[in-house]
Amino acid sequence: MRFVSLILAFLALGAFAGEGHGPVKAGLKPALAAGVALDGAGRLWWAWTEAGHVHVQPEGGTAHRVNAVPEIVAADGENRPKLAFGPKGEVFVSWTRPLGKPYSGEVRLARSIDGGNSFSPPRTVNDDRREITHRFESMIVDGEGRLWLAWIDKRDQEDAKARRQPYAGAAIYVSSSADGGEHFGPDRKLDDHSCECCRLALTLDPQGRAWGLWRGVLDPNVRDHKLAPLDGTSAPVRATASDWRVDACPHHGPALAIGGDGVRHLAWFSGKEGAAGLFYSRLDASGRFLDKPLSFGGRGAAHPALAIAGQRLWLAWKRFDGERTVLELMESGDGGEHWSAARIVAMTEGASDQPQLLNGKGQVLLAWRSADQGFMKWSLP
Repeated sequence: MRFVSLILAFLALGAFAGEGHGPVKAGLKPALAAGVALDGAGRLWWAWTEAGHVHVQPEGGTAHRVNAVPEIVAADGENRPKLAFGPKGEVFVSWTRPLGKPYSGEVRLARSIDGGNSFSPPRTVNDDRREITHRFESMIVDGEGRLWLAWIDKRDQEDAKARRQPYAGAAIYVSSSADGGEHFGPDRKLDDHSCECCRLALTLDPQGRAWGLWRGVLDPNVRDHKLAPLDGTSAPVRATASDWRVDACPHHGPALAIGGDGVRHLAWFSGKEGAAGLFYSRLDASGRFLDKPLSFGGRGAAHPALAIAGQRLWLAWKRFDGERTVLELMESGDGGEHWSAARIVAMTEGASDQPQLLNGKGQVLLAWRSADQGFMKWSLP
């Protein structure tokens, strides 16, 4: 496979040190975790944090500060600022703001109606304002232009605790806006008993409906995944069957893509003893498992990304080989039936973000950020 690599030097770490950010406050250190997205014209955008500010920049364009007033932004591991685009050119940016208590947070959103040149003051989306977990948000715009936010929420756990009743894990909550992020409906619970700190994967089906995939807590403390449309029109179904039993959150969320034939493609991590690693599997439109999960990546592989275009699929992940972190990729040309051998795309001896795959306007891009090379992208033929 031939890769076209473009290191975006204008977005390298420290490139905006001259913008007058002022002193970095405690808890506001620069972070590698960044969001990437393709707008309606197929242009790549990045979102990252520095000195308590979220910044966005389109490829070849100017960087803009999203929040005028600095605040702590969760941007490490499974947390990062997110980008989405509305049908009228709106630019949406979301993130989680940690609060005072451990593991607490709230979902923040800012929007631009002038193409990203200026942003509204950020607002808190979740309508439960207790100082508890409302974190690990994900964001998507569906085929009708409705903006969706989904996140991990512990209000039900707190309520159960007050009643002295058991409650495993957290819950998945959603909220949506039909007017470009100006107003949101009330929060709605999508499912009980989610894992507490794994990222959520969101995607659209062929009809333009938004779907979510998350790690659940199934009795008795099995950490497998569940899948459902965000609009609640059908109940969540179990989407993986690793049967990994662990009383902890692995901080390792899944990846999701839905093909034009309705097949759900999933990639995830399991730490089950004797069968740990990354896996890929498929479900049909009715939620039926199509085949045995495929193990990929090998020892040290983590944080998979997934993209689909027609019958072609790509899986990307990073792997620590004991000395360095390598970014690897493999592809399928027949809807996930068969896969190529893994290929090394890039490597670093320093810290790095998780890989991300994007699909839009007939192109598939792989994006990655490392401390020593900055932001990078590859166009996948």
